[in-house]
Amino acid sequence: MARRRISTSDGWAAVTAVEAGDPAQLASAVRFLLEELAAVAPGNSVEVRVPPFGATQCIEGPRHTRGTPPNTVEMSPEVWFAVATGKLAWADAVAGAQISASGVRADLGQVLPLARS
Repeated sequence: MARRRISTSDGWAAVTAVEAGDPAQLASAVRFLLEELAAVAPGNSVEVRVPPFGATQCIEGPRHTRGTPPNTVEMSPEVWFAVATGKLAWADAVAGAQISASGVRADLGQVLPLARS
């Protein structure tokens, strides 16, 4: 698993700040929630991309090493924040075309939302 760059306390503080209406903390909150996803669902079979703030790999399974991975998920920072915190259901975001998900392992509905620790 990758080393955390944002401490758990700082990360949840950024999430709380965004929930309270502080958009300046969105980048930190998004990056932290990507780190949290990698911690709760370790692996390298799915790449989750949230441009321009970050990306992570998660979910156990076959590892890819070159090019675009076969299991890719991409969404805006606002949508990632919403699905990661439970404000928006994964299935609803996919059905509403707010998330681009390809590959047999690209369904993150089983690991989202992320629980506060």
